[in-house]
Amino acid sequence: MKIAYLDTIAGIAGDMTMAACVSAGVSIDALIAELGKLSIGGFELVGRHVQRNAIDAVHIEVLINEQPKYHRHLKDINAIIDESGLSQTVKERSKGIFLEIAKAEAKIHNTALEKVHFHEVGALDSIVDIVGTAIGLDTMGIERVYSSPVKLGSGGFVNTQHGKLPAPTPATLEILKGYPTVLTSVAAELTTPTGAGIIKALSSGVLDDEVITVESIGYGAGTKEFEELPNLLRVVIGEMAPEYDHDQLVVIESNIDDMNPQVYPYIIEKLLSAGAHDAFLIPIIMKKGRPGILLSVMAQKSRLESLVELIHAQTSTIGVRIQHIGRRKLPREERVVDTSFGPVKAKSVLRNGREIVTAEFEECKSIADRTGLPLLEVMKKLEKEMAG
Repeated sequence: MKIAYLDTIAGIAGDMTMAACVSAGVSIDALIAELGKLSIGGFELVGRHVQRNAIDAVHIEVLINEQPKYHRHLKDINAIIDESGLSQTVKERSKGIFLEIAKAEAKIHNTALEKVHFHEVGALDSIVDIVGTAIGLDTMGIERVYSSPVKLGSGGFVNTQHGKLPAPTPATLEILKGYPTVLTSVAAELTTPTGAGIIKALSSGVLDDEVITVESIGYGAGTKEFEELPNLLRVVIGEMAPEYDHDQLVVIESNIDDMNPQVYPYIIEKLLSAGAHDAFLIPIIMKKGRPGILLSVMAQKSRLESLVELIHAQTSTIGVRIQHIGRRKLPREERVVDTSFGPVKAKSVLRNGREIVTAEFEECKSIADRTGLPLLEVMKKLEKEMAG
């Protein structure tokens, strides 16, 4: 599987990401040609090699030749993208980035998504940065994107259409809520809302100890120079072993010692119905020797807020612990297999290049009830048939 790893040495911005793709091997002429399919005109791309702390990098500047139309709504930007001749992958990735930014702006300004005005993000240069990044990734055949924990500056201020805002800006923080970040001592805006949108919309999470065969490396340079670190975004292009699928999850935990135990099965059912991947209970001994229960819930980051609210609403806990974890899982798919019992729903998993097909447990139960055969006998018979 071909991946792009975004190493946020000094944060991430749209122009830095696009420049890093060019540094990694994307032709800037081909990039310009693809951007021409947007039919928006009025801009030029100027790329040049620069050095940051003696590291050669590409810096791209978007020159606007005419007054851009500000205050675009999300539907306006989506229309520009949809009406272009760009590939479907580029369209979907670009619109996904804009959607993440729009959701954050709507939350911050307490308004409806369709009423969000994009200001700087609706300007031509930001459209070019976002769509150009999607083009760069598509040109390199990137199937999945990962990143390092995202570097954020702190203590500085940023000039925006809304006046001076603290760094990181409210939009950047809102977009990256639930994603691993690092606050640095650099008093500047290291990660922009556009850069945060790229991470949130495209990244499958952070990498730990995965094995990657590196094919190319690119460095995208920011405009400013910092004493503390090189103002660079590094993109690593390579092949990652396809055996595992990767994603980033959250684990929500709470120790409870003052609740009627009859409630716990109901809580587990509610959590699973609300989108948790797993929820379970562990008996524990708490302070003063009191018996208690450890409630543990695993879910996608996007479910974090709703599940925390559910735990507080349905249990007696006054606090939860939250951990961000990586998960590896074998590639799997659902299928229907013809058996001596008729069509049976099953799960297919690839392990070490070998396909393993297993009947769904609920299907086995249904067959046992229907035929009167012992459940274990049904499971063994299906296992043998599916192995063949």
